[in-house]
Amino acid sequence: MRYLFEEYTFDTSLRELRRGAEVVFVAPQVFDVLDYLIRNRERVVSKDDLINAVWNGRIVSDSALTTRLNAARSAIGDTGEEQRLIKTLPRKGFRFIGSVQEMRGPATHFGVLSEHSHNPPTLTSPPRLSIVVLPFSNLSGDQGQDYFVDGVTESLTTDLSRISGSFVIGRHTAFTYKGKAADLKQIGRELNVRYVLEGSVQRSSNRLRVNVQLVDTESGNHLWAERFDKPIADLFDMQDEIVSRLANSLDAQLVEAEARRAERSLHPDAMELYFQGMACFNKGRTAEYTTRARGFFERALALDPKNVEALVTMAEVDEATGTSFLADDRAARFAAAETALIKALSLAPQHARAHWLLGRVKMFTNRAVQGIADCEQALALDRNLANAHGEIGHAKYFLGRGAETEAHVQEALRLSPRDTDAFVWMMFAGLAKLQIGADDEAVVRFLRSVEINRNHPRTHFFLAAALAHLGRLDEARSAVQAGLTLNPNFTIRRFRAGALGDHPTYLAGRERTYEGLRMAGVPKG
Repeated sequence: MRYLFEEYTFDTSLRELRRGAEVVFVAPQVFDVLDYLIRNRERVVSKDDLINAVWNGRIVSDSALTTRLNAARSAIGDTGEEQRLIKTLPRKGFRFIGSVQEMRGPATHFGVLSEHSHNPPTLTSPPRLSIVVLPFSNLSGDQGQDYFVDGVTESLTTDLSRISGSFVIGRHTAFTYKGKAADLKQIGRELNVRYVLEGSVQRSSNRLRVNVQLVDTESGNHLWAERFDKPIADLFDMQDEIVSRLANSLDAQLVEAEARRAERSLHPDAMELYFQGMACFNKGRTAEYTTRARGFFERALALDPKNVEALVTMAEVDEATGTSFLADDRAARFAAAETALIKALSLAPQHARAHWLLGRVKMFTNRAVQGIADCEQALALDRNLANAHGEIGHAKYFLGRGAETEAHVQEALRLSPRDTDAFVWMMFAGLAKLQIGADDEAVVRFLRSVEINRNHPRTHFFLAAALAHLGRLDEARSAVQAGLTLNPNFTIRRFRAGALGDHPTYLAGRERTYEGLRMAGVPKG
């Protein structure tokens, strides 16, 4: 039996623990402790249970047991303080709380069948978000470029492994396929993965082109394709940019693909419900989408109250309900979001998205400086988290420093130009331009936000305010109607009640926005 959790593979047949493709040394008794905890993860295991199972009932001191547990935690990247995977319940015992996928059947080295094997393993369904990045093809006709092409493949493998809940085949295994004709369905069966990412790199004169495509290994269907084409500058900087863009785009694409799979499940589990909720939430910040998404997350948490992803995104639903003025109880929504995020971070202290979202909640509760610190912590954990850059730009607007917002938004767009939240970042940029009286530039940015996602009511209202200041009242009124169609409850009164700072420049910008909303015909409330 093999158990997959986070980036680890725990193989009871080979008595082997791997992190990605690398073997982690585990002493025999420590392996047995992990084995027992993982196999009995549905319940709390007492000290006596462990002693009976691992030491056959022999007398074992508390310090010896503690030493083995600490070694088990260390082997899987956990600590007694974090207890991200192995939880100690005082006076009760211990429990493995990580999300685990099971694979049955005889194992093979790196999960790859030998070319002489005639008895392929019998596996369960591939784990969710399981993917292999095949070595990209070098189409440049210059073998000297192989180092760059291989660097893109290796870096992308590393960055995709940061997607929460993903299972990414290690680069050593992936590179066994280099230079070979690829039957993607066969590779999916051999590695027991749902998705294959393949691509090519071509250098021509002073330009570089990268083509990449995501393939469903069960059907062979192409789910997504992207082209990256730009002038060559510094190759290492370009490699980082390519990888970050692809990793951010793939995050959203994989969630969408998993949501489609989950729709076919008669009895969805917590993670399947999470993917469906996330896909729904990504469509827009309207009452319809947030309500539907909330329903999925509530069902997921009912099945698994410690599901960190559902906790974090439920918090995001509450935060979005407050920031989008979809309800009057904004303070209660922000408080609920903060409580859920603190719980999520107690379970997963290194969860970058939770740190970013906690920063956003603090910004919307008049704690912008603290919020920036949380976003910087998120970026320290995940350098590709474009949302954190965008949010820092938003915080600068709250602090009366709207002239600095654009640079942060552009950095977010550089990392993830087709991000599902790009419309929010463009709205931040528009608000900052409105704050400094650059109304023409504000309109351009608000229109771009609407073009990316028309289902975000606030942008329509802010666009109306900017248009009104330019004297384009007919267009402003049309924008108001578009906003009210999405959120009939939006009023100037609700918006005025949501001031999030006390800097004179910020407050003056708010007054300009109120006046623009009035001229455009937004209900006073």
